[in-house]
Amino acid sequence: MLPRQRAEASHDSISKAKEPSQPNPLSKPPPSRSSPLPPPSPSHRESNLSPFPAQHPPPPPPPSQEPHAARQHAALARGIHLVVVGHVDAGKSTLMGHLLYLLGEVPERTMQKYERDAEKMKKGSFCFAWVLDETEEERSRGVTIDVGMSHFETDRHRFTILDAPGHRDFVPNMISGASQADAALLVVASSTGEFEAGFEHGGQTREHALLVRSLGVSQLVVAVNKLDTMDWSEARFYEIKEKLSLFLLGAGFRKDRVTFVPVSGFSGENMVQLKTEALQAWYEGPTLKECLDALEPPARALEREFRLPVTDYFKGGATAGSGGSLTVSGRVEAGTVQMGDLVTVMPVGDHGSVKAIEMNGEVVKWAVAGDNVVLTLNGVEVERVGIGNVLCSPQSLMPVADVVQVKIVTFDIAIPLTLGVPIVVHHQSASTPAIISKLVAVLNKSTGEVVKKNPRALPKNVTAIVDIKLERPICVELAKVSRELGRLMIRSGSTVVAAGLVTEIVNRVK
Repeated sequence: MLPRQRAEASHDSISKAKEPSQPNPLSKPPPSRSSPLPPPSPSHRESNLSPFPAQHPPPPPPPSQEPHAARQHAALARGIHLVVVGHVDAGKSTLMGHLLYLLGEVPERTMQKYERDAEKMKKGSFCFAWVLDETEEERSRGVTIDVGMSHFETDRHRFTILDAPGHRDFVPNMISGASQADAALLVVASSTGEFEAGFEHGGQTREHALLVRSLGVSQLVVAVNKLDTMDWSEARFYEIKEKLSLFLLGAGFRKDRVTFVPVSGFSGENMVQLKTEALQAWYEGPTLKECLDALEPPARALEREFRLPVTDYFKGGATAGSGGSLTVSGRVEAGTVQMGDLVTVMPVGDHGSVKAIEMNGEVVKWAVAGDNVVLTLNGVEVERVGIGNVLCSPQSLMPVADVVQVKIVTFDIAIPLTLGVPIVVHHQSASTPAIISKLVAVLNKSTGEVVKKNPRALPKNVTAIVDIKLERPICVELAKVSRELGRLMIRSGSTVVAAGLVTEIVNRVK
């Protein structure tokens, strides 16, 4: 497991989460389903399945020694980054921890230890959540704080799970996780009052869905969780599906890219097997595992120059014999990297060499765009590196800017954005104070034509061009070069107010 990302917000305002006492689900875990997927139901799932075979080939040689087509197939087959989002207490960590257990990723002895330890703290229902919530603070408070990371494989894909916090105080951490995602799992609680609290009364269900779509995620699985507490009510499932579908379509998701699935994260029902008669009576769609298998891996930017935004770092190597080295973790957003490569850390401009590469807990010789890796570097001091820095090829340095022009879309904000308003810009895992230094124009949403130049304010749900002056320079690409590295999220106070794409670097520092 990669180093966990650091919390960026105050933890004091969180109250302890509570879950009802329920029967022990650990007695006989159902086996993982390995049979072919059933014929798809148009109302429940997409029809396009991934073309990749069930068995992954052995690791190929370093990328410089094989044709690009072979490297691209190997890279795509490596997997999908899945961010798990939703309102606090929707059961995200419990659901994903239980899924990992059912798929054999958590040893029986380890799971039994979690159950005993949770019972000692009188939090027996949290045992599955502890698979991903590893810190003492998260376990004692029952709330995910950092972005937990884990891995599992299905018949078709290798997944990296990014378990994002659901509480509004940790939205910066959620953005950091979602910025690395290829697809999203939105978990909603179906129990009476819980769905409404997350969706209709200022909860995080709406905000998280908007954020992942604004960060470029187009594939979404909606897990309607805790439906066992509603006696597997068909009416409740379709009530939630109807309300969420209208909102998700308005947020920019396509209908054929959104799948709804009823589950119980605690009992494990319909996660890898459908066994409950009350659910079988009306539901004929896929299990959660099958929904995830149907996701499509995105094309990777293998031909572009190497780019790796730093999400965490520490002194000491990830491998034996490298105690004095610097280790960084992050996702390769573009290009390839292999042992011995020279890299430059931007914006500081320091040069180093790649001593070791670790992926999914294993030492490898190379990695490509889409891989989440831990790199051990020689020649770079730990004091010179920070979260949000970018490792890049010395022959193609990442641009560094302190003023950028951005095409933004404002969200459902109560107070219009005006000139000089203080904001926080989130770019990958970094957050930087800034101000809106110029309101350039308001655009027509459909055509992109200028509707009004130099507006006095930007109300909710408008598309506009603005200049943003950052308190300190950041590494940023134009969106037309790299959407992943040219995408920004904008917060004002505790609210995400807009998302945007960098269209011009107004003042390039390096």
